[in-house]
Amino acid sequence: MSGLAKLSAVAALLGSSLFVSTGAHAQGALTVYCGVQEEWCQAMSVAFQRATGVQVALTRKSAGETLAQVRAEASNPKADIWWGGPGDPQLQASEEGLLAAYESPNLKDLHPWAVSQFKQSKGRSVGIYAGALGFIYNTDELKKRKIAAPKCWSDLLKPEFKGEVQTANPNSSGTAYTSLATLVQLFGEEDGFSYMKKLHPQVNQYTKSGIAPANATARGETLVGLIFIHDGVTQKINGFPVDVATPCEGTGYEIGSMAIINGAKNLDNAKKWYDWALTPDAQAIAGQNKSYQVPSNKKSPIPAEAPRLADIRLIDYNFQKYGTADERKRLLTRWDNDIRASSN
Repeated sequence: MSGLAKLSAVAALLGSSLFVSTGAHAQGALTVYCGVQEEWCQAMSVAFQRATGVQVALTRKSAGETLAQVRAEASNPKADIWWGGPGDPQLQASEEGLLAAYESPNLKDLHPWAVSQFKQSKGRSVGIYAGALGFIYNTDELKKRKIAAPKCWSDLLKPEFKGEVQTANPNSSGTAYTSLATLVQLFGEEDGFSYMKKLHPQVNQYTKSGIAPANATARGETLVGLIFIHDGVTQKINGFPVDVATPCEGTGYEIGSMAIINGAKNLDNAKKWYDWALTPDAQAIAGQNKSYQVPSNKKSPIPAEAPRLADIRLIDYNFQKYGTADERKRLLTRWDNDIRASSN
């Protein structure tokens, strides 16, 4: 069994909580809440400890879950770093005083969209990657049923997709909140919610995690999943019969982000992780572990498999508005009342 496979087995036994030790001389500890794929989280932890000797305790959670946990632990923080996942929840956490300001010397090397996250959060969050919202679909199942692959938001409302679309719950998933905010911006709020009401009968499950629909589509448990398309590319590279598309009408995107928790008990080591995670060497670990986002450092290699943002019809996503705590709460409340309540 490979070293990474062993780590995966340990993570499964511990319920996605991982303590990484490589035998390096101990240089203190660090606790990380990680919001990307488990394999990437683990590889980052191993590489950081090898580079620094700092022992890492890591837990993988969706962005909404992490926001809730950081809020609950505000008076006695358990984590030092929140790394990965859509940046909107970090903007909300910043607004609520849950994150600490820090400017890395590597900020000058980042793409403007990554620096924009830093500026909007008043130095409390920074972009580490970007990825577009779209669809994953199972090519074998579509061919078997003689159904055309979805290319537009409107395609998902067709009768053949009734009960065959899977998406996450925006209360727990940063991916799904990006989807909610995207539809509101793309169509206008009333028409956006009207679309979501029409989509509701097509949805077979609102999952807790934003990556779950990609996994379900790859296994043939659903025809279509709403995801960040780099997660679909990973499934395709892994050999599953899937492909991805971005909606013809336009789509939103995430700025995956990183922050230091306010009151972090291992602040110096948190700053070490923060600086290191913005370097090309650290960002190259994504592609090495089949994660195909666009990295934030201009000098970082972009994986050949990564979707090119310039080729996608992206909306002018308003992170400033939809990243605020009040707007998130208002939209989620309306979604609960107008969409989720219709399941009861």
